[in-house]
Amino acid sequence: MPPTVAVVGGGISGLAACYHLVRSPRPPKVLLLEAGARLGGWLQSTRAPDGAVFEHGPRGIRPGGAAGTDTLHMVSELGLEGDILPVPGDHPASRNRFLYVGGALHKLPSGLGALLRPVAPFSRALLWSGMRDLLAPAGTEPDESVHSFVQRRFGREVADIAVDSLCRGVFAGDCRTLSIRSCFPTLFQAERRRRSVLLAMALGSGKERGGAAAAQESGLSRRARAEGWSQWSLRGGLQTLPEALGTFLPPRGVELRCHAPLRRLRRRPDGRWQLTLPDSTVTADHVISALPAAALAEVLPEEAEPLAQELRRIPAVSVAVVNLQYQGVTLPVTGFGHLVPSSEDASLLGIVYDSVAFPEHDGAGAGSVRLTVMLGGAWFGQSFGDPASASPSLLLERAQAAARDQLGLEPPPTRSILRVHQACIPQYTLGHWQRTERIGRFLAERRLPLSLIGASYAGVSVNDCIASAKAAVGQLLGGLR
Repeated sequence: MPPTVAVVGGGISGLAACYHLVRSPRPPKVLLLEAGARLGGWLQSTRAPDGAVFEHGPRGIRPGGAAGTDTLHMVSELGLEGDILPVPGDHPASRNRFLYVGGALHKLPSGLGALLRPVAPFSRALLWSGMRDLLAPAGTEPDESVHSFVQRRFGREVADIAVDSLCRGVFAGDCRTLSIRSCFPTLFQAERRRRSVLLAMALGSGKERGGAAAAQESGLSRRARAEGWSQWSLRGGLQTLPEALGTFLPPRGVELRCHAPLRRLRRRPDGRWQLTLPDSTVTADHVISALPAAALAEVLPEEAEPLAQELRRIPAVSVAVVNLQYQGVTLPVTGFGHLVPSSEDASLLGIVYDSVAFPEHDGAGAGSVRLTVMLGGAWFGQSFGDPASASPSLLLERAQAAARDQLGLEPPPTRSILRVHQACIPQYTLGHWQRTERIGRFLAERRLPLSLIGASYAGVSVNDCIASAKAAVGQLLGGLR
């Protein structure tokens, strides 16, 4: 009989693990356990009767690199090519991104002019920041906060405004506590390799090209490269991707179980795992955990307490996602959206102009404008209290006020949807790389048939999660043969 692999967690990481397991020449028996009623995790889309689509989690996926190429190959194999909504490189949503600083919107600088003369909100030409990086000595610490790294190499203003906002947009986190080595490994390695980040980027390493070549190419990824896509979505929203996986997997032997939370994980005398569910137990030769780190820590056996302690040290922040739709209004600028540095308004992370990138999701109403307001993150508690009991009316009012004050949208929205995602984005704080190394060492030394995948460890994007699943399955199948 083939070995049994239990995948715990039915978000995109767990689903991708199942996908790669069943595509192997000699697939194991695969069981996926999901605690909730639906598959897809944070990939959540609401489809309104009039055709409008509202994303409550990620809203676009980047096509670049080996991971982006592999994701597009998966999309092709799932038969979703006809549903792709690409954003070309020359599109305003690709070219224009804004910061809200000093009570005004400012387009992020680009082009030669921004290098040679000051462009608001920056007080100096960015050429000086570039010169600073070229002249600054390389750092010697094994890790450093993102803010410290950028301030040291490019100056305080770039760190306080641009990078502070970037970390809030990507991680909903504070760049003063996030790790440069784990959050932006390319920048960390660039300094180590060439001493200057800009020099390293100019000279390149060749790794990305080789990695992309090694990935599974498809007609879709070649098209994305030829047309210079900056991101893409799907006609029915990104929830279409886990839905398609949920359809693809069962005919290939995967048993999908929702409403099946894992209560306890323990080793049997024969070395296999026993998984305790609310109303039954399951036995598996190998477990792939796609649970958040803290959730996995709570179900591990006592003998794995050192592992549980490391997992509990990987925090996560909560984000309130507010979708707003307006009729008969016009945005003051056209672009992807704007971010807000913590010095301007700690409670408001930014606003995405969804109608600009994906007008196909606007629905039948003429003149519809869709926005998504992101609130909280690392500042959720101080701004709104406990995420589990935060006032919905307060969050909705705060989001509408942001759209009114920062974008001039005076009329009330015709539609608003609120989701509070608790502990949704892991935070790679200082020393995260050491935690993940200790986790890997514990699994190897104890020879535990356990793989850890998902956003808690090596990347929070959809592509990162899918890539972590593919890598873990590759390593597992090599060991099972």
